[in-house]
Amino acid sequence: MTGRPASLIITIDGPAGAGKSAVARLVAKRLGFHFLDTGAMYRAAVAVAIAEGIPLTHGKAIADAVQRVTLRFDWDTDPPKLYAGDVDVSQRVRDADVSCHVSPVSALPELRRVLVTQQRAIAREHGRLVTEGRDQGSIVFPDAGLKVYLDASPHIRAARRAQQLRDAGREADEQQILAGIMRRDQGDSTRADSPLVQPRGAIILDTTSLSLDEVVDHLEALALQRMAEIDCDGNEGFSDAHTTTE
Repeated sequence: MTGRPASLIITIDGPAGAGKSAVARLVAKRLGFHFLDTGAMYRAAVAVAIAEGIPLTHGKAIADAVQRVTLRFDWDTDPPKLYAGDVDVSQRVRDADVSCHVSPVSALPELRRVLVTQQRAIAREHGRLVTEGRDQGSIVFPDAGLKVYLDASPHIRAARRAQQLRDAGREADEQQILAGIMRRDQGDSTRADSPLVQPRGAIILDTTSLSLDEVVDHLEALALQRMAEIDCDGNEGFSDAHTTTE
């Protein structure tokens, strides 16, 4: 099947507000790949902890609960649904009480190790994925066939996020959003477990002066080029090799 390898992982990493989710979702749609929303998985972990009454500082207890229920996506629906066990949490993960706790909970090393394992399991089952996050190309899938690092200035990222909120009919204080983004950048880049870094071998794309369509067009072209290379060399499968969380 020329240009469509049986297995290809495309990772899109970058700081908060860089547009990773929107870009990854559109690139996956164009390529006919599944989109792995790792941010939603961390949100689901918060929702599970709240539902079970687990203190949000207890990393091992949260990790054990998430491991017990297992998070999975139903890609037969549009948009895909996210389940924690048999419970559809697709809408729950966007609630305010979940959103305000995602950053500290996502930094818990016990939880990150469990979700890394679950993300790799999803990749083995669904070999053609576009996945986004802050550690996908560096920790979760360091051997991914195509690794991209999206970046933009903090002011541009804040302006874009504010506009997204306004488009959704919500109020947005751009200066407050900027302050939050800068705090998140500091926390993500300095945390001990899976810090935000530019993955080795990643293509770095500064989106400050690019539109969403321009970014998606560029990444689609990169993906198609990589697919053609894989088709010439022989299909690449997903491997767990060299995928340590240490």
